[in-house]
Amino acid sequence: MRAHSDFVRKGVGRTLLKHIFTVSKNRHYTRLSLETGTGPSFYAAIELYARNGFELGDVFADYVESPFNIFMHKAL
Repeated sequence: MRAHSDFVRKGVGRTLLKHIFTVSKNRHYTRLSLETGTGPSFYAAIELYARNGFELGDVFADYVESPFNIFMHKAL
C-alpha cells in the first residue's frame, strides 16, 4: 500500500484496512491474504499490516515466492 506523500502517516492506510476488514467480515470471509514487496520502501506498509493483525505466511494463489516479496495473512 502506498499513499501520496501529502497523506503519509495520516491514517489513510489504517482507514482503508478498516474498511476492507468490515466488508470482508460482512461477506463472511475467514481469512485475508496479501503479497507485498520487500526492502526499505515497503517497511512502512509491512509494519502497518503487522500492527493490524497480519502475520507472515506461505505463498498463495498464483504468486511465485522470491527474495523481493513476502506473503501475509490475517484470520478473521
